[in-house]
Amino acid sequence: MNKKQLKNTEWSILICTVILIIIGLFALYSASNTSEFEDFNKQLMWVIISIPILIITMFVDYKLIAKLSVGFYILSIILLIAVLLTSAINGATSWFNFGPISIQPAEFAKIAVVLFLANIMSKMSRIEINRPLKLIMILGIALLPILLIILQPDYGTAMAYIVATVVMLYVAGIKKRYIITAFLIVIIAIPILYFFVLPEHAKLRIEVYLNPYLDPRGAGYNIIQSKLAIGAGRLVGQGWLNGTQTHLGFLYPKTTDFIFAVIGEEMGFITCAGIIILYIALITRAINVAKTAKDDLGSYIAAGIVRHINFSRFRKYRNDNRTIAYYRCTASIYKLWRKCNAYKYNLYRIIIKY
Repeated sequence: MNKKQLKNTEWSILICTVILIIIGLFALYSASNTSEFEDFNKQLMWVIISIPILIITMFVDYKLIAKLSVGFYILSIILLIAVLLTSAINGATSWFNFGPISIQPAEFAKIAVVLFLANIMSKMSRIEINRPLKLIMILGIALLPILLIILQPDYGTAMAYIVATVVMLYVAGIKKRYIITAFLIVIIAIPILYFFVLPEHAKLRIEVYLNPYLDPRGAGYNIIQSKLAIGAGRLVGQGWLNGTQTHLGFLYPKTTDFIFAVIGEEMGFITCAGIIILYIALITRAINVAKTAKDDLGSYIAAGIVRHINFSRFRKYRNDNRTIAYYRCTASIYKLWRKCNAYKYNLYRIIIKY
């Protein structure tokens, strides 16, 4: 890597990521000490594997990676079809199990879909993207993996794909009439889907999310216990490895959906607030990368990936405390997006509004 590449590297993103990984490993170590550190060892293994991948991708031009995106996309579709043939885990066929290692192809497909969409859209002008046939093609590329993920079923991950696609189209300069039409369709579709399409367990999750005390000993139990855990942590926490809710078996699954409750209980409000600030910094720097990229391809890739990061973390904190501390950051993120609107890009560099 030459001096120019080092200078252009967004080190703040890397620093925020490393700090979050370290906090996550400490929390996971505590949460998995009753299971012989199985989940911690898996996470540590993936961190070690990701380091050389990170270094390699820093050396490779993203334009070259985008050229290979067709192959990545096709492979992702094949894996998403194949995973439907596996045995269900917690009611969903979302994982491949290879001994102690579990792989969720939908997570890898996120990157493949963003790369493929960005590659396709970067070859179109704003006028072309707004043509119905071109728009249908773009939506079709995104819709295929979304439908396969819904069949698993994994509605949360499918929603992350939808949000990323919408953001990329917005960044590309889609006309307002399409946005308004889509908004009206969503308004009409939501009650229809809720009453006639969603299975009962999905409806129950929504109702319990809005009010966990509807079923405090059943579906709402985990949410209530996670809130108690976060409240018990107070300002500085009960201490690492000393969380009562965590180690007495009241949080489940504490190594995944409720890991933020573990952090809140053992490390306290200060650490939780620090994590949220780190994510705000991470997202805002990624937005800055999207709006200052030297070409449309780089902008689309950055916009799609930052939306996946944002949406995934939103879901995680939603699961842990229901009221979502993340909502407190909404005003700041909204202001940043408003600030982005001040920047305009050409079709070849201007006129795309963020």
